Amino acid sequence: MTDTPLQRRHGRRLLRRRYGRRLLRTLLAACLLGLAALGGGCSSGGDDTQVVVLGPWTGPEGEAFEKVLRDLSPGSGHRYVYKGTRSLRETLVAQLAADAPPDVAILNSIGELTEYAARDKLKPLDPSTAERAYAPWSPTLMVDGRRRTYWVPLKVDLKSLMWSRTNSSGAKPRWCVGMAAQATSGWPGTDWVEDILLHQAGPTTYTQWATGQLDWAKSPAVRRAFKTWAGLLETGGSRSPTAVERSLTMSFWGTTDPRNPDGDPRGLLGGSLPGCTHEHQASFVRFVYAPRSDIRVEPAARFLKGSAAHRNAFEVSGDMAAVLTDNPGAQELVKRLTSEEGREQWSSAARPHLRPFFPDRSDPRPEDNAAAQEIASYLTDDANRLCFDASDVMPPVLRDAFYRAVLKYFGHPTEPTLKKLLTQLETVRAQIASPTTPTTIRPPTDICS
Repeated sequence: MTDTPLQRRHGRRLLRRRYGRRLLRTLLAACLLGLAALGGGCSSGGDDTQVVVLGPWTGPEGEAFEKVLRDLSPGSGHRYVYKGTRSLRETLVAQLAADAPPDVAILNSIGELTEYAARDKLKPLDPSTAERAYAPWSPTLMVDGRRRTYWVPLKVDLKSLMWSRTNSSGAKPRWCVGMAAQATSGWPGTDWVEDILLHQAGPTTYTQWATGQLDWAKSPAVRRAFKTWAGLLETGGSRSPTAVERSLTMSFWGTTDPRNPDGDPRGLLGGSLPGCTHEHQASFVRFVYAPRSDIRVEPAARFLKGSAAHRNAFEVSGDMAAVLTDNPGAQELVKRLTSEEGREQWSSAARPHLRPFFPDRSDPRPEDNAAAQEIASYLTDDANRLCFDASDVMPPVLRDAFYRAVLKYFGHPTEPTLKKLLTQLETVRAQIASPTTPTTIRPPTDICS
């Protein structure tokens, strides 16, 4: 899961009018349905067809993406409307329940996308659009014996990174950890466990685990990853109850500078957690650290007690676009956003430290500092093995249970706690592995490339 500072939107329901049931349900969802007034739009101007995009970006990121859509609209025959929310899953679930989905949805979870495809809520992408389906962000799904592509990455991020103060030593790091992310609190901890398991056990075992083929309670690799994480957190001295509680309640973005409370967050290394020297965090945190000269970034591998054979493995994430309606403008928009022109426009529209990373080496790269160029090279170097974020491959119910488990283990990293949590997670996995309703879609397994 890749995120910017949370911004909420609030909507109000329309008064009921004397229309047919279907139209009423559509208006309720499409115009002002709860959660964030994030429906499929109520009207369109002129002769242009409206295409509504639901996505995760708000604030400066959302503004940059909206500018790209405005620039792409003239002459297209379509009017592109963007609705950004930090409650993306809840909003989309509500709209689908009301039979009023957006034309395009941008999600960071392969598990969620697979779930929607299995429920026949997604449309297979046109072959010309599917050409931009880069591995491992766009694994194909087996549908009735045929492989189909349902989503493509718009932007990507690298997760196997370690940020640190330039005057600190890597021999005995003091870890900065912020686990809070509202409804998704815990994902910074799952990122730790996933990255450790990838570097210790390798991509094959990682794939088996992420795709539900490993027993959580019996797998030595899973247990070892959790215990390694607990051991690393103890580096630099014992964690006090106060420090643990502070990390559990601290946003992964950190706090704003007290001298500028309305400004951007300063990051955990930027003073939010005084005394810490190293932070395991994805490339999107560059937004906070790029302006500073006292913070560096490097691959996380050497810190994770992994195997030298897996040093070139990297965990990645992404924001993928999927089409949910038969509006022909939706397929066309996804194709244009993933084109060279679309990515050039997006890169130009964004603030320097918010310029996105893209999956192809021919795409524009952020060049605001050396760290950005280094990260881009890791993402596009053919010698590296890229594996998609494991928790975001898992079905949502298992992913959410994983989030809760790492929060509990972070607070009480004992053997009894770990045994109990892994048993609970295995129960969830086993229940998912034996669905009561058969599906014609097989979940993806090609999550490393």
